[in-house]
Amino acid sequence: MIALLMRDLRLATRAGGGFGLGLSFFLIVCTLVPFGVGPQGDTLARIAPGILWVGALLACLLSLDRIFALDWEDGSLDLLATAPLPMEGAVAVKAAAHWITTGLPLVLAAPVFGVLLHLPAAAQPWLVGSLLLGTPALSMLGAFGAALTVGLRRGGLLMSLLVLPLYIPTLIFGAEAVRRGAAGLDGTTPMVLMAGITLAVLAAMPFAAAAALRVNLR
Repeated sequence: MIALLMRDLRLATRAGGGFGLGLSFFLIVCTLVPFGVGPQGDTLARIAPGILWVGALLACLLSLDRIFALDWEDGSLDLLATAPLPMEGAVAVKAAAHWITTGLPLVLAAPVFGVLLHLPAAAQPWLVGSLLLGTPALSMLGAFGAALTVGLRRGGLLMSLLVLPLYIPTLIFGAEAVRRGAAGLDGTTPMVLMAGITLAVLAAMPFAAAAALRVNLR
């Protein structure tokens, strides 16, 4: 599993879907929003929780189609299907590699981008905590969508349409936790609900994604 994880990390960075792509998109979103809504600090602070979470969600979405695409093209996916490692384990490792190269950099950079949008200092811990809890679910749900559309021409668009509705609960609770933190309120309740969603996704989606891959490999 460690060898597969290291291989996917190397492929992700070499194929252009690694650390820089998601961070660059996240930065572009946070830079363009003040031009669209105006530079007023009060306005930016009010919409910052939602904008930051939407930007992180879309940044995660950019590289989802690469999770299985390269393995499908070079035949490695067939080898993984017959390897001693269960397909569910391979799916979990690939989702973990996607989170490390995309989700984790977003978590680390989020406080800086929050400053660009005048996010109150009291909301910064809630922003980092919510992204740390929510982005693993985004990567695992993305792995499920990638498994459903692997091998399809222009499957990236179809995958986005399939995955985006599944992202909505995580988006709602993540943005609500940051919004409550910015207002000086306790955001524990949405954080707990989001943690429950993440745990359910991490428990169920590897099996669903593995089943989808087996169907596509027949």
